[in-house]
Amino acid sequence: MRTSIIGAAIIAALAGGYYLSAGTVNAGNTMDKKEHHIMVDTKTFDNKELSEKQKYVMLNDGTEPPFQNEYWDNKEPGIYVDRITGEALFSSTDKFDSGTGWPSFTKPLKKEILNELEDVKYGMKRTEIRTAGSDAHLGHLFNDGPKEAGGQRYCMNSASLKFIHKNDMKEMGYDDYLYLFEDKAQSTADKDSEKK
Repeated sequence: MRTSIIGAAIIAALAGGYYLSAGTVNAGNTMDKKEHHIMVDTKTFDNKELSEKQKYVMLNDGTEPPFQNEYWDNKEPGIYVDRITGEALFSSTDKFDSGTGWPSFTKPLKKEILNELEDVKYGMKRTEIRTAGSDAHLGHLFNDGPKEAGGQRYCMNSASLKFIHKNDMKEMGYDDYLYLFEDKAQSTADKDSEKK
């Protein structure tokens, strides 16, 4: 049985402690730039930082409408992080246009940062994807992605994600992931110099 963020926060509050999403302790509700996690003080955290849509999707296993969400057609370079913990989840280098109207990725940055659960709601058998750190609902995993990239499609809800542009990654403490874009930029530059 899954323990929800709210349930974990209540348990921690009753124990007089803090709820921490797999990160390090910080003062207040602040992002730790090194660990990329949010520490939530259970005495003050009430989800007001999340929009109603974000609460519906992340905390109540909802789905936002296709083609009417923030990142379905985002083509900018960068990473997508867990909106609650700040954990880096996906890269634009693995994003593709699936034609479904939701952001789709061929793989996560690290497999262990996600939990896969069987979902049999609505008479369908699917694989639900949740974040390991915050237990937030992200979306579903399907086996109809690009074959050349492994055949998987991580179909995510924009409401569960926050996009960090490549140009802002260093300042926001995500410089460990800049290599994802430097290799691609370098290979493009190499190809351009070979043409000359």
